[in-house]
Amino acid sequence: MSALKVFITGASSGIGQALTEHYAKEGAIIGLAARRQDRLNTLQDSLTTETIIYALDVRDAGALEAAALDFIARFGAPDIVIANAGVSAGTLTENKEDIDTFKGVIDINLLGMVHTFQPFIASMKHAGKGSLVGIASVAGIRGLPGAGAYSASKAAVISYLESLRIELSLDGINVTTIAPGYIKTPMTDINEYPMPFLMAPEVAAKKFASAIAKKKRFIVIPWQMGVLARFMRLLPPRLWDFMMMHAPRKAHANWDWL
Repeated sequence: MSALKVFITGASSGIGQALTEHYAKEGAIIGLAARRQDRLNTLQDSLTTETIIYALDVRDAGALEAAALDFIARFGAPDIVIANAGVSAGTLTENKEDIDTFKGVIDINLLGMVHTFQPFIASMKHAGKGSLVGIASVAGIRGLPGAGAYSASKAAVISYLESLRIELSLDGINVTTIAPGYIKTPMTDINEYPMPFLMAPEVAAKKFASAIAKKKRFIVIPWQMGVLARFMRLLPPRLWDFMMMHAPRKAHANWDWL
């Protein structure tokens, strides 16, 4: 059986790093994409499987196209492409200075995913197989106060992936939406409020990989957060507003520091 070919963005830390390490243990050939060259080098040196690294920003569609074409030229169409790169920051619409943060969060979390998938689709269609995986969030199910940019970006990701799944359903390409709850990563380490069902990244990576292998369409991880997410969907707006009025909020900061 030939090795899995996997391409992962946001691979240098957090969930992306955990997924990389998980697939490396399975002997996969892995393309690692992230902004930080030094962290990519360190991660690559720690792995025993075949890897290739791409230092890039997912906002740069041209850089992702070049990386995708290089990966395909070396290894053929990937079996799995995971668009994991993302940022989060507290935002308030009333603050004029937060407009650039809104743009940055949406550009990275949503358009970065589009940039990641687009250059791989033709080769995957030709192969008649493969999985595109988008990392969304429970925060995309209902709007969270103080996190308008992040919630909006993840809600858009969920709808985008649903559209993409239907578009590619006749081409042998599976699209999986993974909506995590709280995973212990640098993104959540700065939260100063309780995080229910907080999960270690290596545990999350195993569950993510299982969902991908099973070609799940949409899954919330962990399952306890999935139960909560279903409850969140059912709440009428008036009750949701009341419950969230005094909810804890993410620290207000520019996303650049992440």
